[in-house]
Amino acid sequence: MPQRGRAVPASAAEARQEVEFLLYDRYLTGSAAARQSSTDALLVTSELVTNALVHGGGLTGFRAELVPGGLRLTAQDRSAELPRLRSEPRDLLPGGYGWPLIHRLAQEITLRLLPGGGKQISLFLPLD
Repeated sequence: MPQRGRAVPASAAEARQEVEFLLYDRYLTGSAAARQSSTDALLVTSELVTNALVHGGGLTGFRAELVPGGLRLTAQDRSAELPRLRSEPRDLLPGGYGWPLIHRLAQEITLRLLPGGGKQISLFLPLD
């Protein structure tokens, strides 16, 4: 699922660069509300890709596209294990914050197991 013939990003930073490219003219240089939406989008991008790299066996596909009202992000990884929200806090242990953060900032989150293995996570981020 590489975008426009590009390779799958090798890091969260590369994925953020793709999103920054899409958002630059309208959102990263716009009003304060637009800049805040862009910051949220970059944070969600980082968390989504990092989760795939750390917990999903590697990122196998990534797409970012502007759609009416916001940004659609889609990531694929090798793991068939679906992410879940923790029911209880993990006092002072690192990790476990990315998926709840994604849920807080994104809408229309869909998880789909892929026929050839792995999963796909797609979400919508509203942009001001």
